[in-house]
Amino acid sequence: MAVRWGIVSAGLISNDFTTVLRTLPRSEHQVMAVAARDLNRAEEFARKHDIPKAYGSYEELAKDPNVEVAYIGTQHPQHKAAVLLCLVAGKAVLCEKPMGVNAAEVREMVVEAQSRGLFLMEAIWTRFFPAVEALRAAVAQGTLGDIRVARAEFGKNLTHVPRAIDWAQAGGGLLDIGIYCIQFISMVFGGQKPEKISAVGRRHETGVDDTVTVLLQYPGEVHGSFTCSITAQLSNTAYVSGTKGMAQILDPCWCPTKVTIKGDHKEFPLPATPSKEFNFTNGAGMTYEAKHVRECLRKGLKESPVIPLAESELLADILEEVRKVIGVTFPQDKC
Repeated sequence: MAVRWGIVSAGLISNDFTTVLRTLPRSEHQVMAVAARDLNRAEEFARKHDIPKAYGSYEELAKDPNVEVAYIGTQHPQHKAAVLLCLVAGKAVLCEKPMGVNAAEVREMVVEAQSRGLFLMEAIWTRFFPAVEALRAAVAQGTLGDIRVARAEFGKNLTHVPRAIDWAQAGGGLLDIGIYCIQFISMVFGGQKPEKISAVGRRHETGVDDTVTVLLQYPGEVHGSFTCSITAQLSNTAYVSGTKGMAQILDPCWCPTKVTIKGDHKEFPLPATPSKEFNFTNGAGMTYEAKHVRECLRKGLKESPVIPLAESELLADILEEVRKVIGVTFPQDKC
């Protein structure tokens, strides 16, 4: 039976996710509706993707009985309201990362989903790429020995992207791209809570975080670190080292097709999507995430075993703590 999707927001990321859904068998995935705050934009999006229904408000989509699961592709300050709206209406939800601007927002969404017995997942698509699955398996199987350190870097000049430097929209590197780094480190260390968090950072003139380096100490005196930046190009790689060797994911570490495990190079070509254009690097890789959501729903799961809700809460806690250390607050933090 097909999963019946509703797309909340007609922006760039929603375009890529919908493009992916339409490459998958209709017997497994169907896009039933799209909603935008501007009906004209929703109708244009619906025509482009051959979607039956277009709505000029998120409320209308939430009420649509043909929608089973909502994909939230709004900017992250709007995530909480959209997620809660869909949960209250009885929809399962896949919400783009970061799920919330701060930990309180994420917890509110998690509590709502759990109280209603509904599926909720943060769309950290990186975790479902085969290259990342291969690295995760190497760690779990002890191929690298006892893990000692994990490290990730993600940086590029995003100052030309208005939302990236917009304080009112909770811009900056940590929430936009730093989450890819921290989720990698958290994955390596099995979703454990770090014992100590240290950070240094530079603030952009608009008040958002510009470039940040974070050190996380975990139980057993092992540690992870990452640097993210919206003004400087970094290596955009991630690696984990243990007593028996190292595994490395090369650029782009947030959507990789290659991994090196103890010198053994492995490549995983993206799913074939003929004649499809994407706004984001390796957008075809959203296929893996979409398939995972369907699998979870068909099994009756209320959360993903790969990105459990407790880990989404932990990631939000860490990012919020780092922001406190470097002195970056957003309007949502005052609520």
